Amino acid sequence: MSRLTTAGVYGTSGAVALAGVGWTAWHGLQQPGIALAFGALIAVGELARCRALPGEREPAPLGAAGALAYALLARCADGPAAHGMPQTVAVVVAAVLLGSVPHVARGEGPALEHVVHRTLTAAFAAVCFQPLSHSGELDRLLGHGAWHALFLLALLALTALCDALLAAALLHDRTRYPYAPLLRDELRALGGVGAAVCATAAALPLAVAVAGLWALPLFSLPLLLTQLSFRRHARVRTAYRQIIASLARSTEVAGYTRPGHARRVARLSCAVGREMGLSGADLAVLEYAALMHDIGQLSLVDPVPEGATALLPAAEQRRIALLGGAVVRQTGVHGAASVAAVVERQADPYRDQPRAARIVRAVNAYDDLAGGSGGTAGGALAALEELRLATARDFQPEVVEALARVLARGGLAPAPPG
Repeated sequence: MSRLTTAGVYGTSGAVALAGVGWTAWHGLQQPGIALAFGALIAVGELARCRALPGEREPAPLGAAGALAYALLARCADGPAAHGMPQTVAVVVAAVLLGSVPHVARGEGPALEHVVHRTLTAAFAAVCFQPLSHSGELDRLLGHGAWHALFLLALLALTALCDALLAAALLHDRTRYPYAPLLRDELRALGGVGAAVCATAAALPLAVAVAGLWALPLFSLPLLLTQLSFRRHARVRTAYRQIIASLARSTEVAGYTRPGHARRVARLSCAVGREMGLSGADLAVLEYAALMHDIGQLSLVDPVPEGATALLPAAEQRRIALLGGAVVRQTGVHGAASVAAVVERQADPYRDQPRAARIVRAVNAYDDLAGGSGGTAGGALAALEELRLATARDFQPEVVEALARVLARGGLAPAPPG
């Protein structure tokens, strides 16, 4: 996907939004009570927006469900729904922007891509559903029973799939990471809160058709409570990450490693992992292991000069790695055993290491060498060349080449400390 195509997606979304708002302003708002009720639901969902957890891509599930439900609304208790696709887009865009005002005031977004996705998914669902509904073909073919509900679920699944394809393509274009792992992450996210969004989006129009607008708060409450529980879970995960980051900084504070070394290794390891197709939980384990890879140095009586463990004898590297793994196991954080296994294998020949350990070892050595701690005068290029010369035993060739590609995209100079 080219940069021109990304600009085209954003341009298309903007054109759809402007056309919807303009059409609605010119022709007037149809059934304003219904529009106001769904707009309020979407705005409340955006107000409750929180930072998505790893593996989750929808920060405002209630807003997403409300937008899709309005696109799929065929009738209210007192008669058929009369709004069309342009009004659907106008109401969704206005509600998203209104619900985002407090977040913008705090400097927290929303990101333009979030608005683009909300606009295009609502427009897609409305285009697929409303012509069939307004013409009466849907009632004639499926009626109002179970087949109608199944049709809504199938249409929502198709909408979610298209949104995942688009999201992965935009992320691929922005980061240049391989497309397949990014798409796998997006599809995996559909099995979490995404499934709850689709279920609620299908239930809301069916409930409103029978019970009227009073069904909106009743049927939205479970998803709102689910969103709040995800927020609490996110706080726990954030606390875990802060524990890991604090432990990683302990080697810097004690003078065992250069400032910012653990963060640089973690950031670059995650980029290399993405380049090699890692995603989801594997990427989280890689990040935590990269942050904690030097924690075993706290057992040393005399610090290694500038923390360059890549230059130590193999036996000393192995002792530090085993001590580091023992420390990680004592933290009790989520996935500590997996992270410890990666840290403990840092000094093994790469053929005996798991993939995450191979990545952390190569990136750690690169940062040690390119940072001037190992006497490598040629800087980053010389560091990469030295890694290539050691691929017989110490570093996997595929990892080194993936590291070279990442560095070529972002510049060969190592990241500044801090």
